[in-house]
Amino acid sequence: MSKKQLYDFGMVGLGVMGRNFLLNVADNGFSVAGLDTNKEHAKALEEEAKGKPAMGTTNMKTFVASLKKPRKIMLLVPAGKVVDIVIDGLLKHVEKGDLIIDGGNSFFVDTDRRLEYLKDKKVEFLGVGVSGGAKGARFGPSIMPGGSKKAYNKVKKILEAVSAKVNGEPCVAFMGKGSAGNYVKMVHNGIEYAMMQLLAESYDILKNIGGLNNEELHQAYKKYNRGKLKSFLVEITASIFTQKDEMGRGMLIDKILDKAKQKGTGKWTSQNAMDFGIPVPTIDAAVTMRGISSQKKERVAASKILKLRTTKSKVAKAKLVKEVGEALFFAFITAYSQGMALLVDASKEKNYGLDMEATARIWRGGCIIRATLLEDIRKAYSSNSDLPNLMVDKAFAKHLKGTHNSIRSIIKRGIDAGIPTLAFSASLAYFDAYRDSRLPLNLTQAQRDHFGSHTYERTDKKGVFHTEWK
Repeated sequence: MSKKQLYDFGMVGLGVMGRNFLLNVADNGFSVAGLDTNKEHAKALEEEAKGKPAMGTTNMKTFVASLKKPRKIMLLVPAGKVVDIVIDGLLKHVEKGDLIIDGGNSFFVDTDRRLEYLKDKKVEFLGVGVSGGAKGARFGPSIMPGGSKKAYNKVKKILEAVSAKVNGEPCVAFMGKGSAGNYVKMVHNGIEYAMMQLLAESYDILKNIGGLNNEELHQAYKKYNRGKLKSFLVEITASIFTQKDEMGRGMLIDKILDKAKQKGTGKWTSQNAMDFGIPVPTIDAAVTMRGISSQKKERVAASKILKLRTTKSKVAKAKLVKEVGEALFFAFITAYSQGMALLVDASKEKNYGLDMEATARIWRGGCIIRATLLEDIRKAYSSNSDLPNLMVDKAFAKHLKGTHNSIRSIIKRGIDAGIPTLAFSASLAYFDAYRDSRLPLNLTQAQRDHFGSHTYERTDKKGVFHTEWK
């Protein structure tokens, strides 16, 4: 390899995600350079590139000097202070017009701050959401860039080449101004939390009410994945029940501790939705259940103190599998509806200029929440770009009305058996509240005015009123 070789694309962070993404870039005909503090990671890049133009180094100056101008440098390092440290290091070597891309799970507020910081330095910046895990990074992720269109155009060909493809269409599109890319990825992860919790609750019901064994659970989810629930998360759920325990006897699923961890993106979605006043109860429920799961010692102690006699309704396995599948379909729709409604509002609040049809389109492949449903979601926004909520789209309204009895049924079964169905219940309550033309919050307004003189509006007269309550 010539010492004068200049490379098309650079990557800082050559762990599994960064190295796989860079190898993907190399596979698509671009020359690549990688930087990592770990010599073994830098060496692994060159070895795994298999003769393609690729260079790995631990020296930042050498790395930056090896890139074609304007330089295109992507960061796949842990979100937070590390990103700022790397950016400050790069600023000592990059030049006006160069592009820095943050491809990690950065909080959108940090992205807005970095955009302003680098604007003053005359260096361009993109906050880019990347979904698909290590395998997606290697063979085609869903990519969500945000920032300036000018900056995106500098790297558009590369990102389109490496992204997942659905019907020949790349799963990448310019999301919008500022931190739009990271915000969309955050909401993607919130929907992911909701779907995972719904699948966990469906598993609980099938196993502990229906009595399905691991093979029967495998077959149930495999069946779901052949129909309208076809999705990446349902697919891997089916396969999980076939994994044997390599460290002991039996199946691995039965040996895994019921204590889920979280990196914070689901929580960010809930928190920001509350800031905007947009309800996302199924996502909230998923975050809450991960919190409850972490209280393992307390739960074990409470299970002895709060033990109750509960009853399980008798139901044929086939009937329950059908009911649970329809309930999942209903709840998945509400989870997507909540996330998309939040994106619509956030786009207005932050002037992102999000294209909802494009968002659904690039989620159809590569990302963790990819599902057959997303093609229908794309069509809904293509028909009506001003759609306030997916649930009022004619096709989705028909789906919800056709499956609501099943979700009501399994929630009742869960209540009778003492099985928590927080995400399922939140999904149904969201649907019932959204379609109710008169909620009981008139009482809430009366109470607020009674104790705090907060005023209220009336149904029969315009204006704002206060009453001296007796």
